[in-house]
Amino acid sequence: MRKQPVVRVRDVMANTYAIVEGITTVAEAIVIAKERQVKALIVNKRHDDDEYGIVLMNDIAKKVLAQDHSPKRTNVYEIMTKPALSVNASMDVRYCARLFERFGISRAPVIEDGKVMGMVSYNNIVLNGMLHEEVLTD
Repeated sequence: MRKQPVVRVRDVMANTYAIVEGITTVAEAIVIAKERQVKALIVNKRHDDDEYGIVLMNDIAKKVLAQDHSPKRTNVYEIMTKPALSVNASMDVRYCARLFERFGISRAPVIEDGKVMGMVSYNNIVLNGMLHEEVLTD
């Protein structure tokens, strides 16, 4: 039995992501997400001992649109999830998929040395990670 090479999160992550401040309005956040063509926004740390947050488009739909709140008067910090569950860039994609399943998430910021390096989602894992020739040969 031969050992399969490990596919790491850094090998499959998307390098396109957007970081916003918590004080950003939801209306501004939507414009940024459209411009950068991202499905989630990372909310920046306020200081070194803080943690990153995350806002998904479904957060905006459920917490702003469905609640009939004004996107111009709602700030990202009011609807974000914080701390964002993040993954290390060197993590094996199989463990990343298990982590997503366990916590019911579909995407997460990729962190290396305390800094955001990208974003990873189930789509990235399946479309990029499983297409490595070594993974398909078993």
